[in-house]
Amino acid sequence: MKITWVTRSFLDYRIPVYQALDRICNHNLTVIYYKDIPPKRCQDKLKAILGNRAIARENELRIGNRPKIDNASRANSSIRIPISPGLVKQIIQTKPDVLISDGFMQWTYAPLIVNALKGIPHVMLYERTAHTERTASKIRILYRKFVSHWIDAIGCNGILTGEYIKSLLGWNDSRLTYGHMVADVTGMQNMISQIPDETISSLRNHLKIKGVMILFVGQLIPRKGVRELLNAWETFKQSNNEDCTLVYVGSGSQEQELKDIIKSQQIPDVILTGAIDYDHIAPYYKAADCFIIPTLEDNWSLVVPEAMACGLPIATSIYNGCHPELVHQENGWTFDPLKKESIINVLNQIINSKNQLKYMGKKSMDIVSKETAERAADSIIKAIDIAIKRHKK
Repeated sequence: MKITWVTRSFLDYRIPVYQALDRICNHNLTVIYYKDIPPKRCQDKLKAILGNRAIARENELRIGNRPKIDNASRANSSIRIPISPGLVKQIIQTKPDVLISDGFMQWTYAPLIVNALKGIPHVMLYERTAHTERTASKIRILYRKFVSHWIDAIGCNGILTGEYIKSLLGWNDSRLTYGHMVADVTGMQNMISQIPDETISSLRNHLKIKGVMILFVGQLIPRKGVRELLNAWETFKQSNNEDCTLVYVGSGSQEQELKDIIKSQQIPDVILTGAIDYDHIAPYYKAADCFIIPTLEDNWSLVVPEAMACGLPIATSIYNGCHPELVHQENGWTFDPLKKESIINVLNQIINSKNQLKYMGKKSMDIVSKETAERAADSIIKAIDIAIKRHKK
């Protein structure tokens, strides 16, 4: 079976999924993407797997707003239609038995056209939830309903994505699969297993960690709720005398603002490390005692399963689309980052549970052990089977 996946962009976490899917289809996977977006390290990894079946396109026209570099905007805050001249023709030239696209926009217009012209089964992989799409315009909604006629099956991130698709399109689960979005759990576990304890001790000393280390990894931008977390941390430290340290790993438009607030208000025990490359992030996970993500809007935060793979309990925002599957009472907490008291409450729960954090981290590892690249590939294959059967009717 020849599969052509039109994705426009991808990151490290997709590489193991491409590799697993390529094995399943007997090395007949082609991935077409836009050369200007994925980091070179990711493109090199993909070419090592697929060879000349990793096709990097160089031309693109954009209609609408140009995206902000730090991706600070909320979903649907701008209109941008990217068009790659010749993409439809190139897809057809790969002679696919089935098409895969990512989301309703980006380069999905091309698989939609190929499906309409050639009748080739089309699977769309989708990430959004009702929360991230709460501001979607009527035009976007109408467009999604209209083009669904050329989509045979949809692979959903998880429960919340499936609920949104069913409410949007009126579909039932017979045309949906779940679980295509996974972190590189195996790769992350391999990385942390090779880090000696001496390295972790040295890192904690370098960061001047006191007591429990609570870690955030991500962009320092408004959408991630980093300012809300800092405000709550200041109040929390005023009433809690336990040794604990909040560590932000990442960079973004709010980085200097956070530094200025920490300095001017003398907020104690907060460390900002700046950006850390993906290939060097594992020691920070291993050094931490708990992971926290106060995002105001996320489809499926991949840092959560990464942290779980490293044996960390999770405190996550209720606006994070992955929480129903990944975060339970046995391995963490959920909170509302728009309510300061909710953040303070979860910080207190973390500290009050400091003797149980290692046990909770082991539960995280048990839960995320099922979230593998092979499982994601199987989910995609199930969606392909649904799409092919629809075309045979």
